[in-house]
Amino acid sequence: MKFTLLHTDNQSAARAGVLHTPHGDVPTPVFMPVGTAGSVKAVHQRELVHDIGAEIILGNTYHLYLRPGTHLLTRAGGLHQFMGWGKPILTDSGGYQVYSLSEMRKINPEGVAFRSHIDGSKHFFSPESVIDIQRQIGADIIMAFDECTPYPCDYGYARRSLELTHAWLQRCIHRMNETKPLYGYEQALFAIVQGSTFADLRKASAEFAAAQNMPGNAIGGLSVGEPHEEMYAMTETVCRILPADKPRYLMGVGTPENILESIALGIDMFDCVMPTRNARNGMLFTSQGIINIRNEKWKDDFTPIDAALGGYASTHYSKAYLRHLVINKEILGAQIASVHNLTFYLWLVKEARKHILAGTFAAWKNNMVKKVAQRL
Repeated sequence: MKFTLLHTDNQSAARAGVLHTPHGDVPTPVFMPVGTAGSVKAVHQRELVHDIGAEIILGNTYHLYLRPGTHLLTRAGGLHQFMGWGKPILTDSGGYQVYSLSEMRKINPEGVAFRSHIDGSKHFFSPESVIDIQRQIGADIIMAFDECTPYPCDYGYARRSLELTHAWLQRCIHRMNETKPLYGYEQALFAIVQGSTFADLRKASAEFAAAQNMPGNAIGGLSVGEPHEEMYAMTETVCRILPADKPRYLMGVGTPENILESIALGIDMFDCVMPTRNARNGMLFTSQGIINIRNEKWKDDFTPIDAALGGYASTHYSKAYLRHLVINKEILGAQIASVHNLTFYLWLVKEARKHILAGTFAAWKNNMVKKVAQRL
């Protein structure tokens, strides 16, 4: 994998570039729809490509390891073949899922022992096994195994956790170097910066990650409950240190305004379950603001969901029709809402890219942040 940096905004740290991967080029900034277990919920792969315009999606190591299992994925020829997806895939390492299973796991220097959330069976993730699993999944971009600290946490815990994450990163790198890809194309390993909301720890972690000279770097452990101001402060601290010629991935973020503000700080890649999860509950993100489609006010609104986006779901269906589907718990309602929200997220980062290249990003971003955050 290579990264070409095309342009940096002259009034912010926003960047436009291209990720070159074995399964195609990805213009950045980019939002990656989350396909946890080999499926972006309620969205067909054809819609991802032709309606939404997705260039890369995310899969989850923890969930894919449990179901369908790496033995089946290997027999299928990897996740790309298994799910019929010809574009790039990024897999996280399972570190966040291990973090979220705090009542079902034990962490030690060797790795993490945990119980499956499905059937309670016992499993163990080590840095080495996580690399092996991601080799079997076959993603273009894979993540180092890390510990995601909770928020809030005390300084001593965050420092010890950071030392563990750094040790695990070096073991992940060693395992990558002693193994080969299984499906005829190279895989790129990203380092992950941790350190909670402590600036000195974030700085130290960013310096450590940068020194490993991985193809890309990620920022983990944010968007876990901390105030947005702290998230932005930590992101800015890290982006000042991470190398400019490598992609920067802010994991698990976030709301439209989070994405816009983080692009301005120098982030290139994003993922979040919010567009699809909120869609299934009737929350729509639009170019003019946030809609709760269940509200009575949309009952006889026959205008398109969001004509500005250009996607089929956003322009073909009315708010009144979508409200009818959602209120009646029709599956099609969740499908249309999910496709629309993802269309909006992809539209947003593509518009950001256009304005970065045109030199008009800062003014556009300031205006859009106000729009996308308001409730309609």
